Amino acid sequence: MTATPRRVRVTSPQTRIALSRGHRPPRHLPPLPGPGAEDERELTAARELFTTQRRHAARTLGLLALLLFGLSGLLGALPVLGRFTVAGVPASWLLLMAASYPLLLLIAVRHVRGAERVERASGRGPG
Repeated sequence: MTATPRRVRVTSPQTRIALSRGHRPPRHLPPLPGPGAEDERELTAARELFTTQRRHAARTLGLLALLLFGLSGLLGALPVLGRFTVAGVPASWLLLMAASYPLLLLIAVRHVRGAERVERASGRGPG
């Protein structure tokens, strides 16, 4: 009778290191502010900055949804765009390829510039 081979647990070195650390808090995170007037002001300013950044991100996601769902809705509402061709390429494909990607780039650039502007206005960001 042959013995069944014993199962061996295989993990990467990173997993072994992470498991050996246990549940110690990470050292790279700054400590939470303690009680004090200045710390509370900083905490309030950080919360306001975070709220403003979240609002800006929500507007960006709204624009992204409008572009993607609006373009899909346009192509669904006007199936003639699939039959109309320009240089042998359906107009619906041209809209997807030639119009959507530059608009996505513009939305991304607008978001990054707006995020930098929000951080600059709070006195915490670049520039």
